[in-house]
Amino acid sequence: MSSIPKELRYTKDHEWVRESRDPQVVEVGITDYAQGELGDVVFVELPKASAGFKQRDVFGTIEAVKAVSELYSPVGGTILEINKALEQDPALVNRDPYGKGWMVKVKIKDPKELEGLLRADAYAKHVGE
Repeated sequence: MSSIPKELRYTKDHEWVRESRDPQVVEVGITDYAQGELGDVVFVELPKASAGFKQRDVFGTIEAVKAVSELYSPVGGTILEINKALEQDPALVNRDPYGKGWMVKVKIKDPKELEGLLRADAYAKHVGE
C-alpha cells in the first residue's frame, strides 16, 4: 500500500503538490504510488529555473529501469527552483518521494488551479487503495 499524505494535493497523473507559507509557491514531486510503479529511478530531467508552464504541460521526464515517463505540471506557473540533489542521486525519488525527492518549486500563476486537484481520499480511490 502506498503512502498518501493527507496535506498534499494530487493529479490523476501521479504528481503531488505541497503548499508553502507563500500562497503563490508550491513544491511538486511524484507520488509514492508512481515511484513504486516505475521501479528504480535512474535519471530525472527537470526544466531550468525561470521556465514557464501551463497546467498539464510536460515539465520533465523521469527514467527508471522499467520505463521513461513524462512529468506533468499540476499547476501553471514559473519554475523557481529545481531539486539539484536529483542530478547526483535520482533514487531519492524512490527513497523519499514526499521529502528529499521533491522535484520543482513553482510560483503559481492562478492559485485557483489548486482547487481542481485531488485530495488524498480521492487520489487513494483513483489508484485503487
